[in-house]
Amino acid sequence: MPVTKSAKKALRQSQKRRIRNLKRKIKIKEVLKKIERFLAEKKIKEAKNLLPQAYKLLDKAAKVGLIKKNTAARKKSRIAKAVKRS
Repeated sequence: MPVTKSAKKALRQSQKRRIRNLKRKIKIKEVLKKIERFLAEKKIKEAKNLLPQAYKLLDKAAKVGLIKKNTAARKKSRIAKAVKRS
């Protein structure tokens, strides 16, 4: 456990950030899975409607350093390719 005042504050900050980051990662995974589910059910229009939301979440995650820039680009590319293929 932290002893100094600054270490205690750093612990509080890291716990808040961890929760925030987990929520963002879960949200990204949910949207990507939802798009994949729509594609499996041949609901292409619904999948296309979710693409901008997925792009936004991935771009914001890359911007704040939650995921790397190339990871976001790769995920966006693969999901767009899957939608186009269907």
